[in-house]
Amino acid sequence: MADEPRPLILISNDDGYQAKGLRSLVAMLRDMADILVCAPDGARSGFSCAFSATVPLRLSKMSEEEGLSVWAGTGTPTDCVKLALSVLLKGRKPDMVIGGINHGDNASVNTHYSGTMGVVLEGCMKYIPSVAFSLCDVSPNADFEPLRAIVRRITAKVLAEGLPKGVCLNVNFPLLKAGARYEGIRLCRMSAGTWTNEITTCHHPRGYDYYWMVGHYQNDEPDATDTDRWALANGYVSVTPTRIDITDYDALSTLASLTQP
Repeated sequence: MADEPRPLILISNDDGYQAKGLRSLVAMLRDMADILVCAPDGARSGFSCAFSATVPLRLSKMSEEEGLSVWAGTGTPTDCVKLALSVLLKGRKPDMVIGGINHGDNASVNTHYSGTMGVVLEGCMKYIPSVAFSLCDVSPNADFEPLRAIVRRITAKVLAEGLPKGVCLNVNFPLLKAGARYEGIRLCRMSAGTWTNEITTCHHPRGYDYYWMVGHYQNDEPDATDTDRWALANGYVSVTPTRIDITDYDALSTLASLTQP
């Protein structure tokens, strides 16, 4: 009897194919599956689900070895998933799509801006079990080793059991103090939050103003204990099931008067 084929995982990110988080993720999962990396050729943070409709795209093979192929694309994270599925895999469906490991958290409203989440939302829209992993550390030299056991556990479970149709997972890891351990894993809802002071204005010597997008995150429900932000602040890994269908079903009835003359 022929051996069962190894699972295939498609990995992308928004920090670029050379980012330590992505390379660490590949190292964690090499023995569990064959891996195709198709990620941007540089940083694409904040691109969400954007794709390139007005410019041509290019793909470059960066490395190839048994069980691992690495490609870099000139477009967005979503572009890279689309290119991988249509061009590199020629329609073959991977067993799982993973985004990350992101340098910096993607909790609360960051979910809507995140290119890492764009990766898994695209996979989810293609009916592929998809998971995003993020660490609350923006340092390019962040230590991802403490994440290994939980990343492998979640990946193995999703490979074995799949996910509900139209649902992907947004997994965030708190930044641990030296010698500390995670308190556990909590299933959470997305916290309500707001970005404030988002624009810094600078004046150029040639006489015009220019602007940096920056900002400060404000937790708008700091006392709620069932949110991703609470979990991260208290040492837990947060897992937020995220739906493609963003319809507000309660509002279908409460807003019914809009249809009346």
